[in-house]
Amino acid sequence: MERVYSMPKMKTYKAAAKRFKITGRGKLRRLKTQRSHLRRKKSKRVRRSFDKYHPVDKVDRKRVRRLLGLKQAK
Repeated sequence: MERVYSMPKMKTYKAAAKRFKITGRGKLRRLKTQRSHLRRKKSKRVRRSFDKYHPVDKVDRKRVRRLLGLKQAK
């Protein structure tokens, strides 16, 4: 009997999936760090910026896309 081997499935790293979002056009977005701890002493402007999504840096895009199980962007 002959065995048929297939390629392994692409698995999403769930920790990365919880930290990054993908826009409708395929751009990667992230939240900032330092959001919860010692928040009262931070300025209002800084606290407001924590609530927004920011783009992922160009040097990290390839790594994040791989963690999310996405195709590489061209």
